[in-house]
Amino acid sequence: MSEGLKQNPATALAVDHSLDMKVLRFELAGEFYGLDILKIREINGMMDITSVPQTPQFMKGLINLRGKVIPVIDLRLKFGLPEETYTERTSIIVIEFKTVNGATQMGIVVDRVSEVITINKADVEPAPDFGARLKSEYIKGMAKTKNQVLIVLDIDLILTDEDLTFGPRSEPEE
Repeated sequence: MSEGLKQNPATALAVDHSLDMKVLRFELAGEFYGLDILKIREINGMMDITSVPQTPQFMKGLINLRGKVIPVIDLRLKFGLPEETYTERTSIIVIEFKTVNGATQMGIVVDRVSEVITINKADVEPAPDFGARLKSEYIKGMAKTKNQVLIVLDIDLILTDEDLTFGPRSEPEE
């Protein structure tokens, strides 16, 4: 083999990064969740939200983001968690997700954005079966990171087209 054709040892031992995924880690009610960073357009602090009548309880309203009107949901309420007062740590994550009409941007309110982390796909287990009464189809998997479990969400499945068809605002069930 000529000198120019020898394999570089550094490339021979290259790590296969296709096994990794980058997720934005955020908190809701003391639990950590993750979203694929490729779905995230930007992260903002809380801002004025204009409420819209006749919408579901989790639909907080609309924001004007540099001239673009974007609907905003409170992920706590969508998941059936108790409503909390927004703080200086509360954030709106602007995501892009699929609908039957194509890609749509939506803001989701979360308690706190933490960091972007890389997780190995081998460390992501399928969501456990919670039974027929609990919906878990929007959970992409459960990742084991730093002695904790991170719930990795599939943002395309969190909101259904039915959710986006506004109807009467309903009060949370007790």
